[in-house]
Amino acid sequence: MVESNEPLIEKLQVVIHWAVRALAILMVFVIIMGVVDVAWTLYGKLVSPPSYILTINDMLATFGAFMAVLIAIEIFINITVYLREDAIHVKIVMATALMAIARKVIILDLEETSPEYLWGIAAVVFAVSIGYWLVLTLPRFDLNPAHSGLKLVRPAKSKTATPKKR
Repeated sequence: MVESNEPLIEKLQVVIHWAVRALAILMVFVIIMGVVDVAWTLYGKLVSPPSYILTINDMLATFGAFMAVLIAIEIFINITVYLREDAIHVKIVMATALMAIARKVIILDLEETSPEYLWGIAAVVFAVSIGYWLVLTLPRFDLNPAHSGLKLVRPAKSKTATPKKR
């Protein structure tokens, strides 16, 4: 949080910190209910005639429910990182946005969707993908007020990458 000598601001920051903790608890409840919903949906699809056979629509509904739970988990991770570091990590937020738009694409019914809507989804996928790539590849600036001035920080290199042989 922002350091302040103003007593009101300090008290409000404490309130916000507790509100974020409450959100974390509520998100765990949402995740548990989402898992129960996925299990119930899958069970319902498997026992309805024809038994133990999933149609494409059944699988898409199940995938959508799975993705919703995964998005809730990503949001929970965002909340816990914020509680731990008092910072919002753009990389995690962008990854959550990518997962959310991927869920939308997976459960999309092409017969019920207008071309304009598809173009909009394509634009969002493109924009979020480029944004995520930029966050991963460009150097970042550390704007922590404890540091003097700006500090350029290079992104960490992948440990799995092997050097090119010539």
